[in-house]
Amino acid sequence: MTAPAYSGYFEPLPRILAADDFDHGPSGWLDLRPNFVRPGFAVHDDIVDLQHWGSVMISSATFPFAGSHGSATGTYSLRLATRSPAAAADQPPAGGSMSLAIKRLSRPAEARLLRVEALFAYTTDQDRPGFAIDAMRAFGLMIDLQDDDHRFMPGIRYVNATDGVPRRQWQFYSRTDSDDAAWNYGRPGWHRAGIDPQWFGMRQPDGSTAATTWFDGEPQPLIYNETDDKINWMPLSLTIDLAERRYAGFRCGPRSYTFPDGAGPTLADPYENIGQLINPVFFVEADTDRRVNLYLDSVLISYARENDQ
Repeated sequence: MTAPAYSGYFEPLPRILAADDFDHGPSGWLDLRPNFVRPGFAVHDDIVDLQHWGSVMISSATFPFAGSHGSATGTYSLRLATRSPAAAADQPPAGGSMSLAIKRLSRPAEARLLRVEALFAYTTDQDRPGFAIDAMRAFGLMIDLQDDDHRFMPGIRYVNATDGVPRRQWQFYSRTDSDDAAWNYGRPGWHRAGIDPQWFGMRQPDGSTAATTWFDGEPQPLIYNETDDKINWMPLSLTIDLAERRYAGFRCGPRSYTFPDGAGPTLADPYENIGQLINPVFFVEADTDRRVNLYLDSVLISYARENDQ
């Protein structure tokens, strides 16, 4: 990644943790999969099917009529593509209705602020005539973090449509009042409340969940363009205060969002063997029987120490 090509979109903190341009390969981003730890390499028993999410791949963003879009300044982007029909908006995500990409990192010494920035685009597969802007339910960015005392997952989610009703509004992951059983949709589970909010926590028809809060203000319609085979690259930036375990900033395109004072995600007890992890996760979710796609041209992850200017 070269600074001149991206200087108009990215505003990194002083120290670069990762600069991923997908013209050079996956750069450590891969499918988010369950833990195959039970007898016969079976996964944990969950009400949510974690095995059949859609694929993550390197893509030239090629479409039947438009040809190859390429990326913002090159040929390849990272594509997250769903593969199966969605459940209703107030139900747990159906197997295959989401696609998730994760990068597994660790916390650098004395890090105080963490920022994840990306150039993204989204569209629905052009597999039939018409205009499918409302086929996508949601997409977003979550960061799986653990320090000495807590595991927590701040993030933002763009609710595009629910059961065909346009929404076009941003949420952030916030503290939940659910206990562990309610978090796992009313049955015993190994996930603690607040962990993996992209698919756990009771859901509502309008796109609300047990661990999301809507930003104040009007909806933010993004650039979908006028047909399913045209994409536009847009920037987003999320900043987290690691020391305070709270949000420090969010921007999408020209619009900046304000968090309520002290806003942060649910703080869960720490898990074994994952201390000091930093795992950013991008995700996309379908709203219908159509395949939907999130494209990432590039991702820049940066941080600041207490005394950095």
